[in-house]
Amino acid sequence: MGSEEFERVREAFDTNWIAPLGPHVDGFERDLQEYTGVAHAAALSSGTAAIHLALIILGVQRGDYVLCQSFTFSGSANPIAYMGATPVFVDSEPDSWNMCPAALERAILDLKSQGKRAKVVIPVHLYGMPARMTAITEVARRHDLYIVEDAAEALGSTLDGKPCGSFGDISILSFNGNKIITTSGGGALLSNRTDWVQHARFLSTQARDAAPHYQHSQIGYNYRMSNVCAAIGRGQMTVLNDRVEARRGNHAFYEQSLSDLPGFSFLPEPDGCFSNRWLTCVLIDPERSGGVTRETVRLALDAQNIESRPLWKPMHMQPIFADAPYYGNGTSERLFMNGLCLPSGSNLSETDLQRVVKQIKTAYSNHD
Repeated sequence: MGSEEFERVREAFDTNWIAPLGPHVDGFERDLQEYTGVAHAAALSSGTAAIHLALIILGVQRGDYVLCQSFTFSGSANPIAYMGATPVFVDSEPDSWNMCPAALERAILDLKSQGKRAKVVIPVHLYGMPARMTAITEVARRHDLYIVEDAAEALGSTLDGKPCGSFGDISILSFNGNKIITTSGGGALLSNRTDWVQHARFLSTQARDAAPHYQHSQIGYNYRMSNVCAAIGRGQMTVLNDRVEARRGNHAFYEQSLSDLPGFSFLPEPDGCFSNRWLTCVLIDPERSGGVTRETVRLALDAQNIESRPLWKPMHMQPIFADAPYYGNGTSERLFMNGLCLPSGSNLSETDLQRVVKQIKTAYSNHD
């Protein structure tokens, strides 16, 4: 957090705009529209809320099927359950770790062979790495599916020069406290469809009808972002490019320092992709590392009070989604078993980074 954020918050207090809605909400939405090139944005309470509203707007109903990337955080999948729909999980491809277009098409065709039809597909730009949106979009259009683009982790990333968050019929962002910029908690829904974003704003403010009294003709939600949180977001937008530069700098430092370790590899950046490197993620292959595992390194870091964390556990492996359909070849399972997120905060010093690197190298040498 910097001085710009404090100044914006002070302005919200000085003008007494504290409650949900207000000039900073409008301004934050304009900032997001200008940054992503998407025509309309609705600032909301979370990225999960944005996905929930997107599914409502796109007509998902109880008993429907929604295709979702398996290798992701539960916030991508939980809204499907909110709707009473069935999630159908799709495996990743090894280059970007994101949704595999071939597995997506197999899932769609298999559902059709059973007389089932999906309405929506939710690809995710995992850890800030753009998904293969061109191929995914071709599959989705071929089968008349809407795309809800989960760019929660990818603000500041681009694919072939186009910003993540601008590929979906509806796209979502997250500003949770761990994201590359934060509003302490928050998210956004973006679309080039005016009516869809207007509908999102209506639903997110308890679906209050246009009447002098409180009247509601449909179920609404308390999903709107407050003016104070939006003020923080407006300040954070001014330093977003600096945050991306810092995260990419972290990744470059780790890659330069650790790439020579046996069995130690990094999430690649495929051609045409520019990742914000929200988190620096690595794989540790015990067959090539002399038996060093993800857990060997994680526990060694933890012993020095350095937090690291396994990659996302795939949704098809989660107890709550154990009965959901899954299409894949085990790629996301292997990533989960061998993958680790290293400390990646934008304010890490070179001394911090050197300390992490030293402990990882020590874990390797001690294992020998």
